[in-house]
Amino acid sequence: MKLVLTCEHAFPDIPEKYKQLFLKDINVLKTHEAYDPGAFDVFQKLKILGDVSHYQKIGRLLIESNRSEWHRSLFSRFSEILTVEQKKELLDTYYIPYRNEVIRSIKELIDAGDRVVHISIHSFTPVLYGKERNADIGLLYDSQSKDEKQFARKWKVLLLNNFPDLKVRFNYPYLGRSDGFTTSLRKLFPENYVGIELEMNQKWVSGNKLDDSLKHAIFRTIKELKEKP
Repeated sequence: MKLVLTCEHAFPDIPEKYKQLFLKDINVLKTHEAYDPGAFDVFQKLKILGDVSHYQKIGRLLIESNRSEWHRSLFSRFSEILTVEQKKELLDTYYIPYRNEVIRSIKELIDAGDRVVHISIHSFTPVLYGKERNADIGLLYDSQSKDEKQFARKWKVLLLNNFPDLKVRFNYPYLGRSDGFTTSLRKLFPENYVGIELEMNQKWVSGNKLDDSLKHAIFRTIKELKEKP
Protein backbone atom coordinates (compact mmCIF):
# COMPACT_ATOMS: atom_id res chain seq x y z
CA MET A 1 0.00 0.00 0.00
CA LYS A 2 1.26 3.43 -1.02
CA LEU A 3 -0.31 6.43 0.70
CA VAL A 4 -1.10 9.59 -1.25
CA LEU A 5 -2.20 12.63 0.76
CA THR A 6 -3.85 15.72 -0.70
CA CYS A 7 -5.40 18.89 0.68
CA GLU A 8 -7.46 20.85 -1.82
CA HIS A 9 -8.67 23.55 0.58
CA ALA A 10 -5.53 24.22 2.60
CA PHE A 11 -5.53 28.03 2.39
CA PRO A 12 -7.86 30.92 1.59
CA ASP A 13 -5.07 32.78 -0.23
CA ILE A 14 -5.88 34.85 -3.31
CA PRO A 15 -3.13 36.03 -5.70
CA GLU A 16 -2.68 39.81 -5.76
CA LYS A 17 -4.05 40.29 -9.28
CA TYR A 18 -7.42 38.82 -8.24
CA LYS A 19 -7.88 40.45 -4.84
CA GLN A 20 -10.11 43.17 -6.27
CA LEU A 21 -12.81 40.52 -6.65
CA PHE A 22 -13.12 40.38 -2.86
CA LEU A 23 -12.93 44.07 -1.90
CA LYS A 24 -16.64 44.25 -1.01
CA ASP A 25 -16.43 41.23 1.31
CA ILE A 26 -12.79 40.77 2.26
CA ASN A 27 -13.69 39.08 5.56
CA VAL A 28 -15.10 36.10 3.69
CA LEU A 29 -11.50 34.97 3.24
CA LYS A 30 -11.35 34.27 6.98
CA THR A 31 -14.35 31.93 6.91
CA HIS A 32 -14.99 28.26 6.11
CA GLU A 33 -16.38 29.34 2.75
CA ALA A 34 -12.83 30.21 1.67
CA TYR A 35 -10.91 27.19 3.02
CA ASP A 36 -11.08 24.20 5.38
CA PRO A 37 -9.82 25.26 8.83
CA GLY A 38 -7.63 22.59 10.41
CA ALA A 39 -7.20 20.57 7.21
CA PHE A 40 -3.66 21.71 6.43
CA ASP A 41 -2.66 21.17 10.07
CA VAL A 42 -3.69 17.52 9.77
CA PHE A 43 -2.05 17.26 6.33
CA GLN A 44 1.25 18.39 7.85
CA LYS A 45 0.90 15.92 10.72
CA LEU A 46 0.24 13.00 8.35
CA LYS A 47 2.83 13.97 5.77
CA ILE A 48 5.51 11.78 7.35
CA LEU A 49 3.29 8.75 6.67
CA GLY A 50 2.62 9.64 3.05
CA ASP A 51 4.60 8.33 0.11
CA VAL A 52 3.36 11.32 -1.89
CA SER A 53 1.69 14.52 -0.72
CA HIS A 54 0.26 17.54 -2.54
CA TYR A 55 -1.73 20.61 -1.48
CA GLN A 56 -3.38 23.44 -3.36
CA LYS A 57 -1.86 26.82 -2.54
CA ILE A 58 -4.73 29.11 -3.56
CA GLY A 59 -8.21 29.53 -2.12
CA ARG A 60 -11.27 27.75 -3.48
CA LEU A 61 -13.17 31.01 -3.86
CA LEU A 62 -10.99 31.70 -6.88
CA ILE A 63 -11.29 28.25 -8.43
CA GLU A 64 -12.50 25.03 -6.80
CA SER A 65 -9.87 22.31 -7.18
CA ASN A 66 -12.22 19.70 -5.70
CA ARG A 67 -14.78 20.05 -8.50
CA SER A 68 -14.75 18.91 -12.11
CA GLU A 69 -14.38 21.47 -14.88
CA TRP A 70 -18.05 21.08 -15.81
CA HIS A 71 -19.34 21.69 -12.28
CA ARG A 72 -21.38 24.84 -11.65
CA SER A 73 -19.36 25.51 -8.47
CA LEU A 74 -15.98 25.49 -10.24
CA PHE A 75 -16.02 29.28 -9.98
CA SER A 76 -17.43 30.99 -6.88
CA ARG A 77 -19.89 33.88 -6.58
CA PHE A 78 -16.79 36.09 -6.61
CA SER A 79 -14.92 34.65 -9.59
CA GLU A 80 -17.86 33.73 -11.82
CA ILE A 81 -17.89 37.32 -13.14
CA LEU A 82 -14.51 36.84 -14.80
CA THR A 83 -14.27 36.65 -18.57
CA VAL A 84 -13.88 33.37 -20.45
CA GLU A 85 -10.21 34.22 -21.04
CA GLN A 86 -9.61 34.99 -17.35
CA LYS A 87 -11.27 31.74 -16.30
CA LYS A 88 -9.12 29.81 -18.74
CA GLU A 89 -6.06 31.47 -17.22
CA LEU A 90 -7.12 30.26 -13.76
CA LEU A 91 -7.59 26.75 -15.10
CA ASP A 92 -4.22 26.75 -16.85
CA THR A 93 -2.31 28.38 -13.98
CA TYR A 94 -3.74 26.75 -10.86
CA TYR A 95 -6.39 24.09 -11.41
CA ILE A 96 -4.94 21.87 -14.15
CA PRO A 97 -1.32 21.89 -12.88
CA TYR A 98 -2.43 20.89 -9.37
CA ARG A 99 -4.68 18.06 -10.49
CA ASN A 100 -2.20 16.82 -13.09
CA GLU A 101 0.55 16.71 -10.45
CA VAL A 102 -1.57 14.44 -8.26
CA ILE A 103 -2.63 12.30 -11.23
CA ARG A 104 0.98 11.89 -12.31
CA SER A 105 2.04 10.75 -8.84
CA ILE A 106 -0.74 8.18 -8.59
CA LYS A 107 -0.08 6.88 -12.10
CA GLU A 108 3.61 6.39 -11.37
CA LEU A 109 2.83 4.36 -8.26
CA ILE A 110 0.20 2.21 -9.96
CA ASP A 111 2.41 1.68 -13.03
CA ALA A 112 5.12 0.45 -10.65
CA GLY A 113 2.74 -2.24 -9.41
CA ASP A 114 1.61 -0.57 -6.19
CA ARG A 115 -1.87 -0.26 -4.71
CA VAL A 116 -2.65 3.37 -3.90
CA VAL A 117 -4.73 4.67 -1.03
CA HIS A 118 -5.48 8.36 -1.52
CA ILE A 119 -6.73 10.35 1.46
CA SER A 120 -8.07 13.78 0.58
CA ILE A 121 -8.15 15.88 3.77
CA HIS A 122 -11.06 18.26 4.46
CA SER A 123 -13.06 19.80 7.28
CA PHE A 124 -16.69 20.91 7.54
CA THR A 125 -18.54 23.63 9.41
CA PRO A 126 -20.48 22.34 12.46
CA VAL A 127 -23.65 24.19 11.44
CA LEU A 128 -24.85 24.78 7.89
CA TYR A 129 -28.02 26.72 7.03
CA GLY A 130 -29.02 26.57 10.70
CA LYS A 131 -28.73 22.77 10.90
CA GLU A 132 -26.17 21.10 13.16
CA ARG A 133 -24.02 18.40 11.57
CA ASN A 134 -24.16 15.25 13.68
CA ALA A 135 -20.65 13.81 13.32
CA ASP A 136 -17.07 14.39 14.44
CA ILE A 137 -15.52 12.55 11.51
CA GLY A 138 -16.91 11.71 8.09
CA LEU A 139 -15.34 9.06 5.87
CA LEU A 140 -16.45 9.52 2.27
CA TYR A 141 -16.07 6.69 -0.24
CA ASP A 142 -17.77 4.98 -3.18
CA SER A 143 -20.28 2.60 -1.62
CA GLN A 144 -20.08 0.38 -4.72
CA SER A 145 -16.35 -0.14 -4.28
CA LYS A 146 -15.58 -3.18 -2.15
CA ASP A 147 -12.03 -1.98 -1.44
CA GLU A 148 -13.09 1.51 -0.40
CA LYS A 149 -15.89 0.21 1.78
CA GLN A 150 -13.52 -2.24 3.48
CA PHE A 151 -10.88 0.43 4.06
CA ALA A 152 -13.41 2.88 5.53
CA ARG A 153 -14.85 0.25 7.86
CA LYS A 154 -11.41 -0.75 9.14
CA TRP A 155 -10.52 2.89 9.67
CA LYS A 156 -13.71 3.55 11.62
CA VAL A 157 -13.05 0.58 13.91
CA LEU A 158 -9.51 1.81 14.62
CA LEU A 159 -10.69 5.37 15.25
CA LEU A 160 -13.26 4.16 17.77
CA ASN A 161 -10.67 1.93 19.44
CA ASN A 162 -8.50 5.03 19.93
CA PHE A 163 -11.33 7.44 20.66
CA PRO A 164 -14.45 5.55 21.88
CA ASP A 165 -16.74 8.58 22.16
CA LEU A 166 -16.02 9.78 18.63
CA LYS A 167 -18.98 10.06 16.27
CA VAL A 168 -17.75 8.60 12.96
CA ARG A 169 -20.12 8.39 10.01
CA PHE A 170 -19.81 7.07 6.48
CA ASN A 171 -20.56 9.34 3.49
CA TYR A 172 -21.48 12.23 5.75
CA PRO A 173 -21.90 15.20 5.60
CA TYR A 174 -21.50 14.59 1.86
CA LEU A 175 -21.87 11.56 -0.38
CA GLY A 176 -18.64 9.91 -1.42
CA ARG A 177 -19.89 9.51 -4.99
CA SER A 178 -20.72 13.20 -5.42
CA ASP A 179 -18.46 15.18 -7.72
CA GLY A 180 -15.00 15.63 -6.25
CA PHE A 181 -11.35 14.93 -6.98
CA THR A 182 -11.50 11.35 -5.67
CA THR A 183 -14.59 10.71 -7.83
CA SER A 184 -12.68 11.81 -10.93
CA LEU A 185 -9.64 9.76 -9.98
CA ARG A 186 -11.69 6.57 -9.60
CA LYS A 187 -12.64 6.88 -13.26
CA LEU A 188 -9.02 7.41 -14.29
CA PHE A 189 -7.77 4.55 -12.12
CA PRO A 190 -10.44 1.82 -11.97
CA GLU A 191 -7.93 -0.63 -10.45
CA ASN A 192 -5.48 -0.38 -7.54
CA TYR A 193 -6.87 2.99 -6.42
CA VAL A 194 -8.77 3.63 -3.19
CA GLY A 195 -9.99 7.20 -2.74
CA ILE A 196 -11.21 8.36 0.69
CA GLU A 197 -12.20 11.86 1.72
CA LEU A 198 -11.52 12.55 5.37
CA GLU A 199 -13.97 15.15 6.71
CA MET A 200 -13.37 16.60 10.19
CA ASN A 201 -15.86 18.70 12.13
CA GLN A 202 -14.49 22.21 12.63
CA LYS A 203 -15.83 22.26 16.19
CA TRP A 204 -12.57 20.41 16.94
CA VAL A 205 -10.53 23.23 15.36
CA SER A 206 -9.10 26.26 17.13
CA GLY A 207 -6.65 28.73 15.64
CA ASN A 208 -6.59 26.64 12.44
CA LYS A 209 -5.29 23.65 14.44
CA LEU A 210 -7.17 20.42 15.05
CA ASP A 211 -7.50 19.22 18.64
CA ASP A 212 -4.31 17.32 19.46
CA SER A 213 -6.04 14.22 20.83
CA LEU A 214 -8.10 13.79 17.66
CA LYS A 215 -5.14 14.59 15.44
CA HIS A 216 -3.01 11.96 17.18
CA ALA A 217 -5.82 9.41 16.85
CA ILE A 218 -6.04 10.04 13.11
CA PHE A 219 -2.27 9.72 12.82
CA ARG A 220 -2.09 6.46 14.79
CA THR A 221 -4.92 4.84 12.86
CA ILE A 222 -3.52 5.71 9.43
CA LYS A 223 -0.10 4.47 10.54
CA GLU A 224 -1.65 1.17 11.59
CA LEU A 225 -3.61 0.86 8.35
CA LYS A 226 -0.47 1.42 6.35
CA GLU A 227 1.55 -1.08 8.35
CA LYS A 228 -1.22 -3.70 8.38
CA PRO A 229 -3.42 -3.03 5.35
